[in-house]
Amino acid sequence: MASVEEEFTEFVAVSGARLRRTAFMLCGNWHTAEDLTQTALVKVFASWRRIGRAQAAHAYAERTLVNTYLAGRRTKSAREVVTCQLPEHAVESTSPDLRLVVLDALAQLGPRSRAAVILRYWEDLSVDQVAALMDCNAGTVKSLCSRALDRLRPLLGDAVPGSEQSSPPGKWPAVTNGVRHHG
Repeated sequence: MASVEEEFTEFVAVSGARLRRTAFMLCGNWHTAEDLTQTALVKVFASWRRIGRAQAAHAYAERTLVNTYLAGRRTKSAREVVTCQLPEHAVESTSPDLRLVVLDALAQLGPRSRAAVILRYWEDLSVDQVAALMDCNAGTVKSLCSRALDRLRPLLGDAVPGSEQSSPPGKWPAVTNGVRHHG
């Protein structure tokens, strides 16, 4: 029979990379994502004996990650904006990297809106699953996503060809007249 430490180590080996990717999408910085993931995993380990099943462990870890991210955002100044760009204006390339454009646009969203969009469209969770993770009702998730997508469209502008009619590469949806379409 495996010890608690061995079970947890195996869980981290299987789920750690996915949790780090989700953390990166939430915060937009690999160093912060690593810290966020580590903090969440410490909390998960503290509750490991109560969690039990592998499926419950991943759901618990994902919820802990989101809660840790949101709690950390509440304590920071609303004026603080994390960015990967220097204050000096660099010469812009003729073809911006879509990934950086999307990450910069996501950084403009509030923490709850960003979490809702990432969980809903990047992690491809249902509205009810996102609501459970964020500890709110489904209507709040829909509202957060709708407002966030309305805010993202002008921020993305021409970076996404045909962004008004189709989705950017990946799982980002196009929403027209309140109806979600996958491109």
